Amino acid sequence: MFSVPCLSTHRLAIPIFAGLNLVSALCIAQTAVNPEQLQRERERALRQQQEQRPDVGLGGPVASPTPQAFPAEEQPCRLISSITLEGEQAERFRFALASVTGADGALGRCLGSQGVNLVLARVESAIVAQGYTTTRVLARPQDLSTGRLVLSVQPGRVRHIRFAADASARGTAVNALPLKPGDLLNLRDIEQGLENFKRLPTVQADIKITPSEDAGAEAGDSDLVIQYQQAFPFRLTTTLDDGGARATGKYLLGLTLAYDNWWTLNDLFYVSVSRSLNHYGDHGSQAYTLHYSLPWGDWMGAVTMSGNRYHQTVAGAFENFVYSGRSETTEFKLSRLVRRDAASKSTVFVKGLLRTAYNAIDELEIGAQQRRTSGWEAGLNHRQFMGDAIADATLAYRRSLDRQGSEPVTPYDLPQIDSRYGLWLLDASLNAPFQLASARLRYSGTLRAQWNRGALPPQDQFSIGGRYTVRGFDGELTLQAERGWFLRNELALALGDSGQELFAGVDTGAVAGPMAQYLTGHRLTGAALGVRGSVAKMNYEMSLATPLAKPVGFATAALTGGFSLQWSF
Repeated sequence: MFSVPCLSTHRLAIPIFAGLNLVSALCIAQTAVNPEQLQRERERALRQQQEQRPDVGLGGPVASPTPQAFPAEEQPCRLISSITLEGEQAERFRFALASVTGADGALGRCLGSQGVNLVLARVESAIVAQGYTTTRVLARPQDLSTGRLVLSVQPGRVRHIRFAADASARGTAVNALPLKPGDLLNLRDIEQGLENFKRLPTVQADIKITPSEDAGAEAGDSDLVIQYQQAFPFRLTTTLDDGGARATGKYLLGLTLAYDNWWTLNDLFYVSVSRSLNHYGDHGSQAYTLHYSLPWGDWMGAVTMSGNRYHQTVAGAFENFVYSGRSETTEFKLSRLVRRDAASKSTVFVKGLLRTAYNAIDELEIGAQQRRTSGWEAGLNHRQFMGDAIADATLAYRRSLDRQGSEPVTPYDLPQIDSRYGLWLLDASLNAPFQLASARLRYSGTLRAQWNRGALPPQDQFSIGGRYTVRGFDGELTLQAERGWFLRNELALALGDSGQELFAGVDTGAVAGPMAQYLTGHRLTGAALGVRGSVAKMNYEMSLATPLAKPVGFATAALTGGFSLQWSF
């Protein structure tokens, strides 16, 4: 990586282009912040805010109390030796028989009417617990002298799906709900449909289950009536913060325009642009992000394009020069919900990635720093609901397919970078609100990690030190290598009902890998204290952070202030 701030520090008396890799080697012990990585962290924060997906739960996890015991003595009664389930879709619901055939089940018992009713209640409860709330289990008249109890299942189906009379005309159900008329009614499918509606902040939606009044309706048939309202579909957000780097512009102004339900397919589109306030001076930066996503039942497709440009004036050995860079990324993502119950949901996804990056000195491109890469990523996301707490984890594998462009061929080469490489990525979080006496508190933790066996290009290396990774550091220098992890811990206290909260955080992280041998150390720990909240249409966050542990010689401010302002219209 070409670390420009070190050029002015060392003032190397060598030709600039021949010495690029030597400069990088000397600078890497204190790596200047990589504008591409900084922008990637900012884009991650933007996407988490703009692409929030609500969690809809129509029925909490079914508790597991001790089931009601079967009567010890019941007269008249018949000894039950087997229990079977028959009827349409009986095979699908056969799992529910485990509730009456286990150690505390009905087999081997002498049951009368009370015991048979308890069998029906247990089996039906097991089915309802899986979301089939309109499916019923019956026991038709039969001779129990054979010891065989036959249960009949009456599937609950969707008869019609319609919008309420007063619903907004922009509502569309065909791609929101993962079920259609004639399908078994399951609450989990309705929850998924509501999440597809409510993923758009300007939409309010609800779905009511009503008995079907259709003349041809059968027992167990229900209609789904969708209550749907959408406000003005455009959203405008303006941001101002000091999250940039001094070398390319510390104060950044951003503007995001979102269009909810553009094609009335529950789709989301937004475009975001940002730039440093002094963009036309001797240093500056600008960036953009475009996103479009479309749900289709349990599926979600999305495409995101982003780019970043920056420039800075550097004092050379004999004259000043302008170092500049630009990068562009295109991401195609397809995801599918593969499992959902009342307490969790799991999603698999695959991505296609295209990246380009260019660097130049006085508008003359540096061949060793031109990159055009493609790759793919596949992973699994799991979200677990534990009362009011939510745990979320994503494990992914990313593979680079190729790397084109000029390779450095000087005597000062750094560890050779493999043109086809793979890396593992982990992103986990826990958000747990709780109450202590009258104080309303919230713990949030974030763990992010990356593992790779060999050398990686700078854009895929792991970096720590700054407001988006390990707080407590001004972000002008970072620790960067092929492998790494960081853990962010935060405890927040709500200030009454004012919408404001105080927070304190302690973060730590480390890096490792072939490039780590050039670092002055491998670990950082820092702390932050601040306040965040909202006033009218403005959201804000202000904080002070300080390092707690860092390598000797790692330069950073003793106290770093930060602010972020956001206005929504």
